[in-house]
Order: sequence, then C-alpha cells, then structure tokens
Amino acid sequence: MFKVWLLVALLHTSSMPSVKYQAYIYATEHECYESLAEFLNLYEKKSDEYKKSTKVDGHCLEFESFPIARLMSNV
Repeated sequence: MFKVWLLVALLHTSSMPSVKYQAYIYATEHECYESLAEFLNLYEKKSDEYKKSTKVDGHCLEFESFPIARLMSNV
C-alpha cells in the first residue's frame, strides 16, 4: 500500500442548498498542508462582504491507497 494525502476544500454560501467541495491528492503531508494554507489565505484576502456570505474550511486527510503512477514518480 501507498500513503497519500487528500486535501478536501469545503465551501458554503447561504444561497446553496448544500456544501460544495473539491478534493486534491498529494504525495506528502507537507505538500497538502502548503496547499491548504494557500486555499485559506486566498479566502482571507477576500472582502469582508464576501466572507459574511461565504464560509470555507479545509482538511488534509491521510490514507492508504494503491500506488498511483503520477504520485509514485515524486516519492
């Protein structure tokens, strides 16, 4: 098995009937947390008005997977 990291980025506005998410896969914990920081920093740069109506969150999740060719070349 192969350890991978999944960044799950969540977004919700009051006009949405559900929470939208996007997920990105990374080979290392460091890469995942760097991307999470970028995502959260982009949100923090938004206007206060935007932040009143839009909420975001994100998490890096570790899990075991079968080898993924794109990631194996980076390890």
